[in-house]
Formats: sequence, C-alpha cells, structure tokens
Amino acid sequence: MYESTDPAEFAERALMVRDAGYTAMKFMAVPRTEPIEGLRPIRYAERLVQAVREAVGDEMDLMIDLHARCTSPAMALQYCRAFEPYGLFFFEEPCPSEDLEATAQVTRAANMPIATGERLVGRHQFREVFERRACHIIQPDLSHCGGLWEARKIAAAAEAHSIAVAPHNPNGPIATAAAVHFALATPNWLIQEAISSDVPWRHEVVETEHMLRSGYYGVPTAPGLGIEVNERVAARYPWQPELVQRYFHPDGSVADW
Repeated sequence: MYESTDPAEFAERALMVRDAGYTAMKFMAVPRTEPIEGLRPIRYAERLVQAVREAVGDEMDLMIDLHARCTSPAMALQYCRAFEPYGLFFFEEPCPSEDLEATAQVTRAANMPIATGERLVGRHQFREVFERRACHIIQPDLSHCGGLWEARKIAAAAEAHSIAVAPHNPNGPIATAAAVHFALATPNWLIQEAISSDVPWRHEVVETEHMLRSGYYGVPTAPGLGIEVNERVAARYPWQPELVQRYFHPDGSVADW
C-alpha cells in the first residue's frame, strides 16, 4: 500500500489485506513534504487514513510510515495531530534519523507511539536514541544493522529503556526467516514487518514449513533458519534494480522516498 494516491483505492487495498487474514498493516499516507507547508498536504494525508480506518474498522491496527519526509518536527507533529482520531498503532520515522533531536521532539509531543531506526547500523548508533528516549519503538533491520547477534544486543538495550522492538523488513524470504527467529527470542518484540506480493516468484526461491498463513508466520522447526534456498529457481531471476529515483520536490530537488 505504498503507491496509490486515491482514498477509494487505499480503502480497497486495505480490505484485501484484512480479508487475507492480517490484523495489522502499514502504509504511506504522507506526501513528499516541504519543511513547512499549509493544510493541503495534511488534509490529503488525513483523507487517506480516514478512508482506510472506515474501511477496516477498529479491529485492525494501522501504522503510517512517513519515511523521514518531514525535515521539520513542526510538520511531523501536524500530521500526528491530524491522525490522532484514527488510533494509529505507531507513526514511523517522522524525521530523518540523522537529526535525532527532531525525532525526540515529535516523540515528546505526540499522542501516539513513534517508531524509528531502520537506517541505523550497530548498537552504538542506537545508544543515543535510547539514552534520549527519542522514540517508543525501535526498528533495526537485521539485514544491515549487524545481523541477528547485533540485533539481539540492540533489543536488550531497548528493553532496559522500556522501548519495544518492531524490526524493519521490506526484504526477501531469507531476511524474513531470520526476523522470525529474532522475534521468537526477543521479549520486547512487538510486531514484524513483512511483505508477500512484491514479486510473483517470492515463495518459489525458498522451501520452508513455516509459510505465511492468514497474516502469521509459523514457528520454524528445520535446522538453521528453517529454510532451504532453491538455487536453480533463484537463478531464473537475476538481480535487477528495484526502482529508479523519481521522488522530487516541485523545485526539482531530490526528495526522500
């Protein structure tokens, strides 16, 4: 749910997710945003969130990914306040992670949980986030934060600061299998991001018994990560670039995706 701009289409996709058995979903409702803007982008984003909430009701948890599109905490807070009536599970990455004080300002003022951390690498980059209590939920990505062992250390430090962990994972089935193991071993784990329909051959390249069913992954029982990579199938799909940069501000400057 990251490419549409029409409220009706957002609602239709949300119903498809709900009908597949999921009890939570995340989407991007906030447009590319200048440091300070008026009401137009805020009302636009609010219409999208309202359409989804009205479609799925109160039983489904909703998360909004801002993807650091607000370089100003003032704009991020305006979005937060617009979304308050819709009871978000969390609001993700309101400001760039390199400006930790901006995220901390949003966290202190928002009336909803704030999540961040997908771009941070290693426990030392996470340390200041914890010390300043700059978020309520941390989102290490096991594929680049340092792997399972480093992620466990990050999670332990988060637990000592009463911060939950919701790992970032818009990745493939191998990374998802690692994330499932991490979840099973992490007391302050909250929820796991995963995708299932990025490419039609996603589930062909691995063999596993803990497939995704009705929005949940089963507990792996096989050795290692609990999967076997089918290299012959994988060889049919060589690597290709995911996307070409097409996110720009009206003045032509590059915008964050």
